Amino acid sequence: MIRAVLVVGIVGVVLVLVRGPRGVRHQALRRLALLAFAVGALVSLAFPDSWTWAARLLDVGRGADLLLYLTIVAFLGFVATSYIRFQEMQQQITRLSRRVALDAAPPPPAPGDVATTGGTAATVPAAGEDAGSGR
Repeated sequence: MIRAVLVVGIVGVVLVLVRGPRGVRHQALRRLALLAFAVGALVSLAFPDSWTWAARLLDVGRGADLLLYLTIVAFLGFVATSYIRFQEMQQQITRLSRRVALDAAPPPPAPGDVATTGGTAATVPAAGEDAGSGR
């Protein structure tokens, strides 16, 4: 029975990784998971033997083993969501860097303007003119 629970948890983590960008639905699921964690913590404090009971129900030897298995699945979920968040931040930083670079770049010289390159003045050819002809 515990294998089925662990497989479902791991498949859920994989789906989070594969699904990609998060939205309102993902945020709602995270809040429900946080609520379930809080309720589980309160039940654990009120009834410490509840983990042993749940472990026996799932054919796990002890409640501590069940907590370890659930902690591993929760950690995998944390790693998956952190990875997705990191990827989204990298994409956002790349877009911002490109925007800043474009905003800070000097405008291109107009045809016929004098531009300095390497300490020497050169005339920017107009459209249709050959740069080497000097016309």
